[in-house]
Amino acid sequence: MYKRNSFILFLLLGVFVFKTNAQTIQDNFEGSGNITTWFGDNCGLNTNFNNPYKDSLNNSNKVLEYKDNGGQYANVRFDATKNLNLMNSSTFTLLIYVPSSSITGSSNNQISLKLQDGNLPEPWSTQCEIIKPLVLDSWQVVSFNFAKDTYINLNPNSLPPTKRQDFNRVLLQVNGENNTNKVIAYLDDFYFYSNDSINPSKYNTLVWFDEFNNNGDLDSSKWFRQTKLPNGDSWYNGEIQHYTSQLSNSFVEDGNLKIVAKKENFTDQGKTKLYTSARLNSKFAFTYGRVEVKAKLPTGVGTWPAVWMLGKNINEPGAYWENKGFGTENWPACGEIDIMEHWGDNQNFVQSAMHTPSSFGNTVNKGGRVISTASTAFHVYSLEWGPDKMDFAVDGIIHYTYKPSVFNNSTWPFNAAQYLILNIAIQPNIAANFTQGAMDIDYVRIYQEKTTAIATLNNNEQINFFPNPVNNELNIDLSGDFKENTTLKISNILGETVYANEVFINGNNLQLNNLSHLKQGVYFTTFTLNQKNYQFKFIKN
Repeated sequence: MYKRNSFILFLLLGVFVFKTNAQTIQDNFEGSGNITTWFGDNCGLNTNFNNPYKDSLNNSNKVLEYKDNGGQYANVRFDATKNLNLMNSSTFTLLIYVPSSSITGSSNNQISLKLQDGNLPEPWSTQCEIIKPLVLDSWQVVSFNFAKDTYINLNPNSLPPTKRQDFNRVLLQVNGENNTNKVIAYLDDFYFYSNDSINPSKYNTLVWFDEFNNNGDLDSSKWFRQTKLPNGDSWYNGEIQHYTSQLSNSFVEDGNLKIVAKKENFTDQGKTKLYTSARLNSKFAFTYGRVEVKAKLPTGVGTWPAVWMLGKNINEPGAYWENKGFGTENWPACGEIDIMEHWGDNQNFVQSAMHTPSSFGNTVNKGGRVISTASTAFHVYSLEWGPDKMDFAVDGIIHYTYKPSVFNNSTWPFNAAQYLILNIAIQPNIAANFTQGAMDIDYVRIYQEKTTAIATLNNNEQINFFPNPVNNELNIDLSGDFKENTTLKISNILGETVYANEVFINGNNLQLNNLSHLKQGVYFTTFTLNQKNYQFKFIKN
């Protein structure tokens, strides 16, 4: 109930969508980070160390080894490429594991994060520090929030950290200083971002959504369960699951869509497989706009959850739009947009990618980042798709932009409608102890730009109508205040009347509902008000 009311309030207050140009600092020690200046100060440092303690929280292959052999001021550090901006975002996060067997002495089990000005002869003289306690023999997420956490300014006359712009060095220290105690720690998934600027998106009209408020089955007017094996034997990419229409693989519970991958024998289409999952197609396709999916991801080696899109025109047996007769292009000519992919053997790294005739499969067009709580908290995965570029973000922070230097069918097959796909695939390297895992989705929202049309040729009046393309509802804003009946007609491109109804207009707004029965295509709306004829064209998805 709370969730539904919150969304209604969100709509009443107006839809404001933002995109962020951010400073991002990250390292997962798998080769995709952007920190290149790691340095061990009186401390052993290895940024390519095999993870000795893999578990469900951190299944990464590589980590940073921090080895303090008794150095009095042992620490590791790096220098940022530009000074840190803590005004809008001030949180650093990382994963750490400290084995109790590596510790000598009686120092507190803790980790310090210190911000310094590396340009000073004595960088520590103006440092700001946050200290956090540690649990031994377990991976844990540690966050340092310089806006909310207790901090220590070594110089008491220094400004609060969020008001400073001189920090350019980050220093990490385990179990304190001024001692000769030994400790080994393993660090992973270091992450920081700061918002340099925030600009409103032009895609701010909500045109399609699912809030998943009703427990039980999916809304069949919005989603299609794709189950047909496309080649008669298996799925692509070596996937080893059956996608099913079983309620146990895709259902709504407690305000969330749950896509569940399970270990179970299942026979369909004459083929028996050992795993089941769900693959959902949206019954809505669109061109240009913004997609937001708030999701929490499963864990486990061999799991492969994804939020992605394919061209409505793809030739793929069993896909919703293929079944409707729209399949005209093979993959990758139809274009593929991967908003979010996550592989269980690289826990917490999420990626966005593009597949086009110019680069597909192991595509070069990709980018990602580490989300340390990808499987323990919800995050908003978004795509902003315009006519000349695509921005991919997590929680409003852009991590990849696709904007080819040359635009043609090979690099940009994205001037036609695409539809959304939600699924969890199972890979051949699935962990032997895997039983089931779920991707929980709080909501799916698609926004487009509000459009305007000139209604008549006989006067200078205008009407606004939105959204365009239309899914189920059409809103018409009139210039003027009316109180009269009119007959509103909708005709298809052949001139055939497909909708006619007498409506009473009281004010300057007219709303048409229940247009989902219209087939996809171009339509013309006509009506008369105050002896003036109005006509405009819209597109039905």
